[in-house]
Amino acid sequence: MPQVRVCKAGEIADGGTRLVAVDGVEIGVIFHRGAYYAYRNRCPHQGGPACEGLKMPQVVEKIGDKGVHLGQDFDENDMHIVCPWHGWEFHLIDGCHVIDRRHRLKKYEVIKQGDEIYVSV
Repeated sequence: MPQVRVCKAGEIADGGTRLVAVDGVEIGVIFHRGAYYAYRNRCPHQGGPACEGLKMPQVVEKIGDKGVHLGQDFDENDMHIVCPWHGWEFHLIDGCHVIDRRHRLKKYEVIKQGDEIYVSV
């Protein structure tokens, strides 16, 4: 498969996104905690620019004894991509919708060659 150069390693800040266009398709490459993830920048809901949305950890409800709500916390090990149009959330690690895994972002392979980052399309 053809590879498209995205950037040099270190050019995308942690939590940042770089967009590349390949034959009219926009791909968002996201860098998080030393790893790169690449998805088509199109939400399956209504076509919004999913990769341009917030990256945030999963919100976790804290429930105590007898069902008492103790507040909320964040699971920093489960980062989400939040589409800016309607708030659909996808797991950063695999691009699947957080509630219905039938909905997902199209994922692309990221390849590191030396200090260069490429996406296989």
